[in-house]
Amino acid sequence: MSLKLYSYWRSTTSLRVRAALNLKGIDYDIQPVNLLTGEHRSDAFRGLNPSAGVPALRLEDGTVLTQSLAILDWLDDMYPDPPLLPPDPTDKARVRAAAQVIALEIHPVNNLKVLGQLKAMGHSQDDCVSWMHHWMQEGFTAYQGLLPDGTRYSFGDTITQADLCLVGQMVNARRWNLDLAAFERLVAVDEAARAVPEIAAALPEAQPDAAL
Repeated sequence: MSLKLYSYWRSTTSLRVRAALNLKGIDYDIQPVNLLTGEHRSDAFRGLNPSAGVPALRLEDGTVLTQSLAILDWLDDMYPDPPLLPPDPTDKARVRAAAQVIALEIHPVNNLKVLGQLKAMGHSQDDCVSWMHHWMQEGFTAYQGLLPDGTRYSFGDTITQADLCLVGQMVNARRWNLDLAAFERLVAVDEAARAVPEIAAALPEAQPDAAL
């Protein structure tokens, strides 16, 4: 019995986990959850994840893990090759800090729940796009400032958790036409990461539910 990943094709948090599973060569099945039709808010899905979000990873013993960064840590603990965090505690903290700039500072204020509430409060689509641009600009500026110079990926020549978070957020940045002129370093890191076949296979357009 393989792992089962509850995922939505455009979910950047799901992308992080899909990429990690691919990089580690772990067999898994995708169970699409359609966020646009509200499938994630059903009683059945809330029984799996009370937060009503994706990703959720069902293990072989039936245990369900939630929250993408927690899942990435579990994957590193259980399937350590290749590692997504460096062994040195200080380097590990630096990678986690960058990943959390995206996962905890950009994504939560720009996700579907928040945008839906903004619209419910009377804000227009243009208002929502401006809101997203603001927080992506702020977060990308911070992320870029944390990176060392001269590395292929964010923190060296191997993929880390930070890169998986960045690739997903760059998908959103392009989707919403954020001006990336100030983020040449991030564009280069994203391009290098997307060229990795296992990451390319995790991108939205490669998912089985992309046409739904």
